Amino acid sequence: MSAPLTPPTPPTPPHEQAAASSPYGWNGHAAYPRQDGWYEKDGPGMKTELREAAVTAVAVAAVGVLLGVLWWWLAPRVPLVGEVLDGNWVVYLKDSEGEQGIGVDGTFSLLALAFGAVSAVVVFLVRRRGGVPLVVALAVGGLLGSVLAWRLGVWLGPGSDVVAQARSAGKGVTFDAPLKLGAKGALLAWPFGALVLHLGLTALFGPRDPEPFPAGPYEIPGA
Repeated sequence: MSAPLTPPTPPTPPHEQAAASSPYGWNGHAAYPRQDGWYEKDGPGMKTELREAAVTAVAVAAVGVLLGVLWWWLAPRVPLVGEVLDGNWVVYLKDSEGEQGIGVDGTFSLLALAFGAVSAVVVFLVRRRGGVPLVVALAVGGLLGSVLAWRLGVWLGPGSDVVAQARSAGKGVTFDAPLKLGAKGALLAWPFGALVLHLGLTALFGPRDPEPFPAGPYEIPGA
């Protein structure tokens, strides 16, 4: 008696052969194309995203130098006057009802919002793919840039020793008060504005996930 013959393996249907050779996979397992290969479905990898996020945070924070210079240049000056009372120098506001102090905070806030908008647009155009690390880096970089701008503006402005300035200027002579940020909440204007605009741009113009291939037989036209 002869041994039973093993039935031959049935040929693979043409649509399954095409699916196996296609870089897009099958049953919804897709990949994103790029110039040097293929992204996996979840992106280029966490290490790459973290590296890009770190570079983004440093670059955004470095722009805070420009914000600090503009704030020092554009912020209104608060006039002070020095007088001698009982042999001691006393410094007071020349215009007690003036709103220059509010203008200093407002100038910083408006400039920070503008910088947040510009940084959000630039980051979106450079890294249109987005991702959580990139968004966090944008916020952290904006906050660090605001702090850097604040400290730089204070350093560029008049000295903090107002008594010494009053003595140098002379009795009854007006001089500028040190540049300071009264409302520390203005430091959040840059990261807040950047996050809102970047999320809006991503929602409107960001890349969309490709439609998954339906499970089951798929006929290739012309096959």
